[in-house]
Amino acid sequence: MRGAETTVESCRLDTCSGGSYSRRMEVQLTPDQKAFVRQAIESGRISREEDAVKEALSLWEERERTRAEMLASLDEAEASLARGEGRVLPPEAARDVAEDVKRRGRARLAAERQTPR
Repeated sequence: MRGAETTVESCRLDTCSGGSYSRRMEVQLTPDQKAFVRQAIESGRISREEDAVKEALSLWEERERTRAEMLASLDEAEASLARGEGRVLPPEAARDVAEDVKRRGRARLAAERQTPR
């Protein structure tokens, strides 16, 4: 895969900042990713390639934490149902509950998108 190596650029990320011990990790960026990062730097959104990688990792970590919380909540709900703690709803009530959940979810998503990071 020698050809792929010549089309991919990289940046270095300090993976252990603040201490006397520091390891560096090389992150491979595709040409499109490199252009995207360069555009963010030129617009003043970020100052270095490393900042883009750190922000991407931070967002990924946040997403994975949210995913883990959702899975734990689902496990808890399934256990509750297994203990017989659920309720049977008539179809019209189930639709109302589903619509309410969607409405609240959409409102929460909109609020999260408006919150500056």
